Amino acid sequence: MKTAASLTLFGALLLEAAPAERKRDVDTRYPYTGPAIPIGDWVDPTINGNGKGFPRLVEPPAVQPAQTKPGNNINVIQLSYLPNGMNVEFQTPFGLGEAPKVYWSADAQDLQHTSSGSTSTYDRTPPCSLVAVTQCSQFFHNVQLLDLKANTKYFYKIAAANGTTASEVLSFKTARAVGDGSPFTMAVFNDMGYTNAGGTYKQLNAVADEISFMWHGGDISYADDWMSGILACTDDWPVCYNSSSTYLPASNGTAPPDIPIDDPSYLLPLPGGEEPNQGGAYGGDMSVIYESNWDLWQQWMNKLTKKIPYMVLPGNHDNTCAEFDGPNNELTAYLDFNRTNSSAPDSELTYYSCPPSQRNFTTYQHRFRMPGEETGGNGNFWYSFDYGMAHFISLDSETDLAYSPAWPFIRDLSGNESHPMRNETYVTDAGPFGYINGSWKDNKAYEQYQWLAKDLANIDRSKTPWVIAMAHRPMYSSEVSSYQSNIRDAWQDLLISAGVDAYIAGHIHWYERLFPLTANGTIDHSAIVNNHTYYANEGISMPHIINGAAGNVESHSTLAWNETLDITAHLNQKNYGFGKLTFHNTSVATWQYIYGVDGSIGDEVTIIKNSSVRLTGPSGDKYPHAPSKQHGVWPHHGGWPTRDVETLGYE
Repeated sequence: MKTAASLTLFGALLLEAAPAERKRDVDTRYPYTGPAIPIGDWVDPTINGNGKGFPRLVEPPAVQPAQTKPGNNINVIQLSYLPNGMNVEFQTPFGLGEAPKVYWSADAQDLQHTSSGSTSTYDRTPPCSLVAVTQCSQFFHNVQLLDLKANTKYFYKIAAANGTTASEVLSFKTARAVGDGSPFTMAVFNDMGYTNAGGTYKQLNAVADEISFMWHGGDISYADDWMSGILACTDDWPVCYNSSSTYLPASNGTAPPDIPIDDPSYLLPLPGGEEPNQGGAYGGDMSVIYESNWDLWQQWMNKLTKKIPYMVLPGNHDNTCAEFDGPNNELTAYLDFNRTNSSAPDSELTYYSCPPSQRNFTTYQHRFRMPGEETGGNGNFWYSFDYGMAHFISLDSETDLAYSPAWPFIRDLSGNESHPMRNETYVTDAGPFGYINGSWKDNKAYEQYQWLAKDLANIDRSKTPWVIAMAHRPMYSSEVSSYQSNIRDAWQDLLISAGVDAYIAGHIHWYERLFPLTANGTIDHSAIVNNHTYYANEGISMPHIINGAAGNVESHSTLAWNETLDITAHLNQKNYGFGKLTFHNTSVATWQYIYGVDGSIGDEVTIIKNSSVRLTGPSGDKYPHAPSKQHGVWPHHGGWPTRDVETLGYE
């Protein structure tokens, strides 16, 4: 079964140079034949209910409306970096009737500057005219604050318009100037969503004053799992969230011990008419509507995103309304034939099975504003940004590479076709979002590849000696999959030859840290001091971290018999959490995996860049896991001697 595809008109697909408008339109050649508003509940399939006895999910909006029954409101506020500036993105159910405005200044008492921006929207399903105003976003406003001073606290207020309530005076801090060698810490996570992410969310808020920004590597809201409320529990997919659950989330002797009972409703019997399914207990972790999951997740994150810059990149769950069918092809029956609580003899999910507003990363494209255009990249798909002594590269592992997991229509063609037939497509067809100058099988023909090569070549390592890349999918893992070789073929040689210091990914729902690997996938033993200390052997090898366990309704990935490959330094298949990456100086950085359940450190590794480093902090304490002599002898790793650390000047 295909894992993804494309959604653009074939004529604009892969032929010429970069089009003036990079956004790919949703293809509507074949009509959508499913329900007007797909709702994943057979007991009460209405847009204002989650089923018989199931309460409606509620998250507070970013701005508390001044009126009891507002006609419009600011529901989501998000910040993201621009070169020397900040994007202020906010969302409302209806338009503003004018350009969005933000008042701002470095003085909270005198917001003397005003900046205006632009608005985008799409035909969301269902429209906000049918949904509670403070639980719905359909208009997306972006205001850019430019030419800001580095490392400076600014205050801002979003203006009221067309019935919205103005925000309170909020604040953010700008990025450090390029070349600033002061230490900083950032948060990194993947595969979050609403379900199982409560611990991660709690710990992110606990360190909010410590982290400079957040970097989310895809699979953001898990909105496409709205249909989990349809799918019954099965022996081969025992992830159920109610009193009939098999092992999650209650710690009942069979659950992982780190998962607390944080929702008593998990232990109560289901209301009459409901059956055990893969959604949350009483709707407490999922909405039964695709768009509502996006709304709820973004409003949940407001506490963080309205004060901390939040950078995202695309994952497979951010693409379309569904990834796969049910065990009895329930989604085919529902989305293709509008038959509820039914089944179909064959799975026939196609690109056209989802409503047009839920195809081709449409929601993802509108709900965020990344600096793709400002950095020569492409919107929210690929871009780079700098913070002090580090350069960060966000890549799209879902589309825009040869044999991408999301198929472009050109891969669906047969014979002399210029456009695939309906049944030749698959529900996750998507992209490409950049041009392809040549064959779709050649990575070097893709705009993303050419942009990456140029971006890497233009890095000034005297100013940003650290370079970190992230995409949603890993290149290597003990959970081996065919897509990994395609990701390696796309970027590995470029990243290693340019001396990238680490590659971070998610997608696999566990935490896994690999040893530094060369371009042929072998362990670079010369780059290993011990299991918690690596050298940055730039141009030769690169450490890999898979951080796909921030939460998600699909639960953890597991490896039978814990049979890891020899490339794996650390594997955790039971804890949820996120990564903290601290750059101590231009030569030492430390990665930590933080457990969501209690904030403790589950794993860490220190990366050392060169001989000028001193492995002591301002207080004289050694950084975590710094190499030290043992009985007067420098340690070895697995029988292979490390570099001569004494001659490199470590003290």
